[in-house]
Amino acid sequence: MSDPRGRLRAMDFSFLHAADLHLDTPFAGLGALQPAVAAALRDASLSAFDRLVDLAVQRRVAFVLLAGDLYDGPKRGLRAQLRFHRGMERLAAAGIGCFVVHGNHDPLEEGWSALRGFPAGVHVFGAGAPSSVPVVREGRCLAVVHGVSYGRREERENLAAAFRRGPEAVLQIGLLHAHVEGQQGHDPYAPCSLADLAASGLDYWALGHVHDRQILARGPSWVVYPGNLQGRSPKATECGAKGAVLVHVEAGAVAGVEFAPLAPVRFENLRVDAAGVGDLASLERLVLERIRPVLLEPAVEGIVARLEIGGRAALHHDLARGGGEELLASLRDASAGSEPWVHWDRVAVGTSPPVDRAALLARDDFAGELLRRIDALQLREEELAALVEGIDAPLLRGEIARVLQPTDGEERLALLRAAERFALDRLGGEE
Repeated sequence: MSDPRGRLRAMDFSFLHAADLHLDTPFAGLGALQPAVAAALRDASLSAFDRLVDLAVQRRVAFVLLAGDLYDGPKRGLRAQLRFHRGMERLAAAGIGCFVVHGNHDPLEEGWSALRGFPAGVHVFGAGAPSSVPVVREGRCLAVVHGVSYGRREERENLAAAFRRGPEAVLQIGLLHAHVEGQQGHDPYAPCSLADLAASGLDYWALGHVHDRQILARGPSWVVYPGNLQGRSPKATECGAKGAVLVHVEAGAVAGVEFAPLAPVRFENLRVDAAGVGDLASLERLVLERIRPVLLEPAVEGIVARLEIGGRAALHHDLARGGGEELLASLRDASAGSEPWVHWDRVAVGTSPPVDRAALLARDDFAGELLRRIDALQLREEELAALVEGIDAPLLRGEIARVLQPTDGEERLALLRAAERFALDRLGGEE
């Protein structure tokens, strides 16, 4: 196909970008599990990978990118390797290529492999320096993929700095397991900056290592972490929807990135404010209502949930006398047999008793004096804002507002209210 001037026009296509598969990963940090829940967790990462392959075939993507940590450790269990090989065979049968780099959990020079080769169309990048592979369809080059694997687990070199755009006038992609500066909670393996990635001249960086799904840059050099394929624990970065991203290419450039949820098991940490809740039965109804929308989300087969209860609550004393454990048992009973299944793993109680603020304000002690001073500061902020708004001359009002920064006043009021809550919690604000 060509444009009116006779030049070949770039083909539109999509590719699939996934990372941190951790196939056959163990699940740690969970309480006692029912046998069915334990079995579902054991199979979750493998099922998510099967869904990844299904999606690639169904959406007829041009190729698949896997950005490291296919396996969870140097042992690389047989079940995980066999499932991965089977997936590569399915992609090859559909005419879909797959490009793979290894990361800190599955470096090339550590561990053993029971696999002696892959089907045609599967390319595993070596360690050391980046190499480049063209993606060809119907005799035309769609894209060039540049990639490099970890040779050892603790890769401290800036691998991204060695990537450079090739001469081909097509989409060019960097495939790397790396830590971009500013990311929290992950070891700084293959550290780099956004400036390093942009300097490569590549159009799209398919990254792995950080388990939070993030788009760090939206062109001209896209930088994307798809997150891990399946959550692994109740840790904050492992919670919520997990999967891969579909990247859509139009006229030779990235047009958009679409998240595809694939994880069958969802980890959720619910935080519920019990202020205004009259009894445990009402609290249980509130919690079940909060989890219900997650049950309706696509791809979810089961949920492992933890609950944190906070707020100044009338039922604080009931919860403090063992009501948390009783609520946990009741939630498990209420969710038994649900589809998708729900396993309530833990209930943490962080409530405090309710406060009669008027009574505290009238007291002749530290708590009363503190509240009176907070009220005086709050009144001063409100009067200042009203004074500025009451000035008739627009130019004068604008100049005074600029100097006094009344918008900062809103922030200070919020801080005052937060300070009051903090102080009363620490003082045990009961009459």
